[in-house]
Order: sequence, then structure tokens, then C-alpha cells
Amino acid sequence: MPLNWKTGGVLLGLVFFLAVLLVKPIGVSTQFVILDGIVADAVNGDFITQTDEGWTSTNAYMAKSGGKYAKNAANPLNYSFVFVLAMMLGAFLSAMARGGVGQGERTMPALWRANFGDSTTKRYAVAFLGGFVVLYGARLAGGCTSGHMMSGMMQTALSGYIFAAGAFAAAVPVALMMYKKEA
Repeated sequence: MPLNWKTGGVLLGLVFFLAVLLVKPIGVSTQFVILDGIVADAVNGDFITQTDEGWTSTNAYMAKSGGKYAKNAANPLNYSFVFVLAMMLGAFLSAMARGGVGQGERTMPALWRANFGDSTTKRYAVAFLGGFVVLYGARLAGGCTSGHMMSGMMQTALSGYIFAAGAFAAAVPVALMMYKKEA
């Protein structure tokens, strides 16, 4: 049985609070940059190197901040990277607990079907494209919604509230344009 959205929201808030209290604020988009660095270093062994001063990379983005990204890509088993892997595992386990990923209402909501048809390929392609655009935007902004908005607001950072207002100011009109037909 699915959780009520209010219960889910309270649980999500509790997870963010505990993360900030016990470890550090949650933010995940940087870990995709780290994953890119891991892959690039596997393809080109000279991509990340250790020097007397620390870690660096032939890529300026990976080498910035004193080689922080290069260091994390060279040694990825840290809290943030493991957290992202655990998120993916948790999503998979949740999908399996609900009967798996397949045809039906879970993968094809009535609102989507009313506006775009029954093609699961189209739905997954749009979801992938949307995720790519969000991740690209997150890197341009220097962080993702979990880091800027959720963790930022939890810490009462003005930038978190500004980011949240901007995210909703963009998301609501786009949703209204995309989903003109009601289910």
C-alpha cells in the first residue's frame, strides 16, 4: 500500500534533518560529476593524478577547488557517493516491493496517458530527457534541488528559498502547458 503523500513528506523531512544533524547536508548532483570522473579515469589513466600537493586532473572542472573533485573520483567510497548508490538501490527495492516495473498504472499514470498516449518508450524517453535537463541545470546552478532547496531551506539559507521559488515558478507553468488534458 502506498504511503500518503503527507506521511512521505514528513519522513523525507526527517531524513534530511537527521542527515544535516549527523553528517552533512544532502546534495547529490556533484556525485554524477564524480561518476563521470571515475569513468573518464578508467578510459584514460592520466585523467586523474596524485601530486605532492594532492589530487589533480587534466580536466579543469575536476581539478578546481584544489582537486576536490579529482580526489573524490580517485577515492569514491565516501558518504556522498555511497548515499547516491543507496538512493538507486532504495528506488529499485521500492519498485520491486510494489510489484516491479512493468505495464500498468504505476508506470503509465492516467494523466500521462490522457496527454501523451500509451507508449512506455515515449514515457521513459521523456523521463530520461527530463532527468538529463535537470542534472545539467543543477550543475550550472552549482547544486541540485536536494542541496539548494531542501537542505538549504532546512538550514534557513536565503538562497534555498530563492531557489525553491524559482523552481516552482518554472515548474508550474511547464506542467500546465504539458498536461492540458485532465485524466
